[in-house]
Amino acid sequence: MRGTVPRIKVMQTVITPVKTEERTKLGIRPGDTVRVHQKIVEKGKTRTQVFEGLVLAVKHGTEAGATFTVRATMSGIGVERIFPLFAPFIEKIEIVRRSKVRRAKLYFIREKVAREVKRQLRNMRMMNVSTDDFAEKEVAEPIAETAPPIEAAPEADMSAEEAQAVEVAVEEAAPVAEEKAEAPAA
Repeated sequence: MRGTVPRIKVMQTVITPVKTEERTKLGIRPGDTVRVHQKIVEKGKTRTQVFEGLVLAVKHGTEAGATFTVRATMSGIGVERIFPLFAPFIEKIEIVRRSKVRRAKLYFIREKVAREVKRQLRNMRMMNVSTDDFAEKEVAEPIAETAPPIEAAPEADMSAEEAQAVEVAVEEAAPVAEEKAEAPAA
């Protein structure tokens, strides 16, 4: 027994209720589409809110202060949230889809989406133009008044569903404009 050093068993204390090993193994990267389940307390009640979107940036790797930025489209408006990776209010993080990207930060998506929305609004106005000069003046003007200006277009990721909703809205607006054109001027 001479020369042996007594070994002390070190007790690990748990500082956070978050399972840090699971979150580091996730390996969230820019380009991933993630679904973040967040615990929200309102008036004494707890509910879970889901925020799903594209990861634009991951900062500070897997250290204690690691964060990731998620961009989602809600009601046609781009919304970005920065989540701490090891926050206790995050119940669960799911990776829905992985995309191959060639950049570490995808901030250029903001401008790219704005350009696409402007282009789609321009195309939407062009669809309402008629070949008949009389019909063009009577039908196209009321629709142009109701359409938002291109400069005020919200930043949005236009998915196929949203593009279809825009087309349906344009089709519904056309009969109303025709009725206004047919009504006698007072």
